[in-house]
Amino acid sequence: MKNFNGKILFLDRSDINTDEIIPAKYLTEITKEALKPNLLEDLKLDTFNPESDIQGKNIIITRENFGCGSSREHAPWALEVNNINLVIAVNFARIFKQNMFNNGMMAIELDKPVIDDLFKVFSGKETTLTTDMDRNIFLLQTDGAKKEISFSLSQFDRELVMAGGWVNYADSRY
Repeated sequence: MKNFNGKILFLDRSDINTDEIIPAKYLTEITKEALKPNLLEDLKLDTFNPESDIQGKNIIITRENFGCGSSREHAPWALEVNNINLVIAVNFARIFKQNMFNNGMMAIELDKPVIDDLFKVFSGKETTLTTDMDRNIFLLQTDGAKKEISFSLSQFDRELVMAGGWVNYADSRY
């Protein structure tokens, strides 16, 4: 199972598409590692610098419709190779979300008011998140603020995550 704990990268924008997650010009790469330096390089967002803001972050919290656009497994791979195994948003493009779980990663949807509150309380501060898979709880902490957030996960998606992805899941059952 992958790690779902660490520091949070807040991306305060909706509709971040797969071309912004990993530009199409890198889809010919034959290893995940080759995608690593290009994660979010085309994302246009005030005060965001991919060269300095991604390093050391393990979780993304963002707004609506993350992973929209072209369906490609390279987008979750680019996140994974940068040690980002958890994305939290109001909602996701369907194929992107399933690609995350197929790779043993999590794409967790929280209600818009909850996401709005997380941005209000924690964005702009060094914030860590700890995932309690047994209780389906995220614990967010920064200097002066702490919050527990419940999340839901279907049984099948939980099994994919626990197995480390679809290939490991299938190998253990078929």
